Amino acid sequence: MTVLGRFGEIISTAATGAFSAVIERLRTVFEGDSETRRQVAFSIAMIGLSAKMAKADGVVTPDEVEAFRDIFAIPDKEAGNVARLYNLAKQDVAGFDSYARQVSGLFPGEQQILEDVMDGLFHIAKADGLMHEKEQEFLDQVAAIFAIEGRDYARIKARHLHPEDGDPYLILDMEPGMDDEALKAAYRQLVKDNHPDMLIARGVPPEFVAIANDRLAAINHAWEQVRLERGL
Repeated sequence: MTVLGRFGEIISTAATGAFSAVIERLRTVFEGDSETRRQVAFSIAMIGLSAKMAKADGVVTPDEVEAFRDIFAIPDKEAGNVARLYNLAKQDVAGFDSYARQVSGLFPGEQQILEDVMDGLFHIAKADGLMHEKEQEFLDQVAAIFAIEGRDYARIKARHLHPEDGDPYLILDMEPGMDDEALKAAYRQLVKDNHPDMLIARGVPPEFVAIANDRLAAINHAWEQVRLERGL
């Protein structure tokens, strides 16, 4: 059974039909199978927070729907489970901040996978070519709950909102004062760390590897700017 195919199992055994109960139920299932648990947790986090972001904005555009499908390769036979979870989250009276805290609790002390969640949310929010004020407020607050702050959050925002005219050193998490060899070594490590296989290893389901591809594209574009500037 695929990771997505386990959603129905979790929903049916949750204490209530609320999405928050689904998250809580996840804590007790898949005992002895930490890999599946992490992949299901990531999928549920993305679906739930995407639904809450749509509710906060008040408008779901066709571009945003397509962006969700772009980062989340949903097999036709699992579309019903995904839609069921998405609608549960939209209808749940719990606020998005409660969801974000629960998601953070699923990955304690694991900032990188929480940054993966933020990347997915940014990808969806920017899909219609305009970052709405309510969407930005939502993302800012979720990032704060995830304890993604300062330069780390600025890097994510720059990668998504200013890929062409933003600071390439910020996007690459490098400093202009670094020498050429240090820059090249840091770039090679960055590409390695963000390879789809690395995301899967830390719990991102294969259905979401488009997040890695999107991030690598931004990293490579920023590196090309630095490379041309430095004559590397």
